[in-house]
Amino acid sequence: MRLPLDPQADDARRAWVACPVCDDASTCATCADRRNCREHWRYLISNDGPVVHLQCPRCAHAWSLDTRPGVTRRDDSAPCP
Repeated sequence: MRLPLDPQADDARRAWVACPVCDDASTCATCADRRNCREHWRYLISNDGPVVHLQCPRCAHAWSLDTRPGVTRRDDSAPCP
């Protein structure tokens, strides 16, 4: 059974990120070369700073991805040195 697409899914908001479920690189030379493919893109549903929320139009899997792993957010309440 295929999951439904998020109501925020919009063809105009795309991201070229590998889906953790689909293995596009095994069948697509463009994806295997880590280039932007016309077919294998993901819906960019929303973001929360560097964290993007995505959904694959092929399998409908939804996930979040931190685009700045290892970077901690600045605490605006801390005094400047």
